[in-house]
Amino acid sequence: MGPGRESVLSWHWARLLLAVAFTAFAASAACAQAPDPDASAIWQKVHADLFGGAKIETAQGVIALETPPRAEDAAIVPVAIRAAFPQSPERFIDRIWLLIDNNPSPIAAVFAFTRETGRAEIETRIRVEQYTFVRAIARTNDGRLHMVANYVKASGGCSAPAGKDAIAAKANLGKMRLRVDDAPTEGQPARAQLMVSHPNDSGLAMDQVTRTYATPHFVRRVEVRYAGRPLLDADVDFSISENPNFRFYLLPGDGGELEARVVDNQDLEFKTSLAVAAPKRAAAASTR
Repeated sequence: MGPGRESVLSWHWARLLLAVAFTAFAASAACAQAPDPDASAIWQKVHADLFGGAKIETAQGVIALETPPRAEDAAIVPVAIRAAFPQSPERFIDRIWLLIDNNPSPIAAVFAFTRETGRAEIETRIRVEQYTFVRAIARTNDGRLHMVANYVKASGGCSAPAGKDAIAAKANLGKMRLRVDDAPTEGQPARAQLMVSHPNDSGLAMDQVTRTYATPHFVRRVEVRYAGRPLLDADVDFSISENPNFRFYLLPGDGGELEARVVDNQDLEFKTSLAVAAPKRAAAASTR
């Protein structure tokens, strides 16, 4: 066999091996991008411990979970949990668990809703320590559980250094702000926002100067009341980002005081309030 033919065959073999390698790599990448959410050992333990292994159904028609597939900043990953239906006496969501499988503390938050919210929805920002499933599990008033899981590519969020220096963080500790995004409309849920100035230190971030770790210091409880009635409660931990921020809904009714109380793991307590005006009522149709 002449050298020319050997060269041609070698080229064909090289192309074949390259194609096989590329196919294997693509298959491996596809598996890495879409692992099985039920195969997570951490989730299996949380499922057993937190829910007693109870049946969990699909979230379709109940809630949707919005997360980026790859986070720009693992310490500030936006998360939104959307309800598929409004809160009503006949059907409502009373609790939502936000779980992050591969975080040091997988149970990031537990939100308890009342029908006064109008919509059982929440938006916040989380830390993600390594590639993981983020899960939202909703419990409806009939006691059934519904789950949606998204895979998020991010790493180092829980062990990342604080975005602000410790002195500035301490000076602003506990400052809070409440706002209602739009003028309330009669009979329609209004979106509100609670912003808390707090370092939410995980205790996992090393100070690069002192080579020591900060003492864990994070918000652990959030309570929101409206017109004297419970609206939203949340048990949270350091998986919530620095300077916790929560967007939620309320039914404006006849107006009233929107109040927030926050307690951190050092038992420091912070409060703020906002007067919400009654929505303008539509003018009655004139009669002839």
